[in-house]
Amino acid sequence: MTQTAPLLQVEDVHAGYVKDLDILQGVNFRVDPGELVVVIGPNGAGKSTLAKTIFGLLTPHKGSIVFQGQNIVGLKSNQIVQRGMCYVPQIANVFPSLTVEENLEMGAFVRSGSLKELKDQIFALFPRLVERRKQRAGTLSGGERQQLAMGRALMLQPELLILDEPSAALSPQLVNSVFEIIQQINGAGTSIILVEQNARKALAMADRGYVLETGRDRFEGRGQDLLNDPKVGELYLGAGKH
Repeated sequence: MTQTAPLLQVEDVHAGYVKDLDILQGVNFRVDPGELVVVIGPNGAGKSTLAKTIFGLLTPHKGSIVFQGQNIVGLKSNQIVQRGMCYVPQIANVFPSLTVEENLEMGAFVRSGSLKELKDQIFALFPRLVERRKQRAGTLSGGERQQLAMGRALMLQPELLILDEPSAALSPQLVNSVFEIIQQINGAGTSIILVEQNARKALAMADRGYVLETGRDRFEGRGQDLLNDPKVGELYLGAGKH
């Protein structure tokens, strides 16, 4: 049986925001085609730093990041987008002065030709945005902004979508809605890296998960296995099982 090559392979990556002060200290990480991979860990563990480094917003000074068979270390984010990867940051993830529809069109900046079919697909996935299509993004609720940010990234039909804390500051009901949409996106064939503080809910739907601690990948395994691991539960999920 032939082993499928990883879509993304991160090996021994060291990176940070200040010279000689690494937040990531030798992270190893992979995403296989079609996978939903969750990254959890305490605050300051390096979760968002890992997402930014993969997407080219930070350049590692050691290690390799191979995406679709090519080392992408040193490429700018727009070059990485053109290779099939998109990133949705936790904050500042929409253009507030533009309408919902204009935001979606901005998401397809490297595409040519009609965007109608793509926009129709996004509106089908996020029906709430249909009602808001002519509304400025700055007037949307937090949940609607998160949907718009994901929709804009999907306008490029990426192979890999990185979501950084998409449920942050949302009500429990909206969290459930966002997580359902993430599962739909993944079910349609898009590989996803989900950086998430809502660890239990994220692991419950993940193919695989990683637990980062002080810039290292401390645990890795199937989502359900990590969810049921007593050590992971005690350290990162709170005492007891829910």
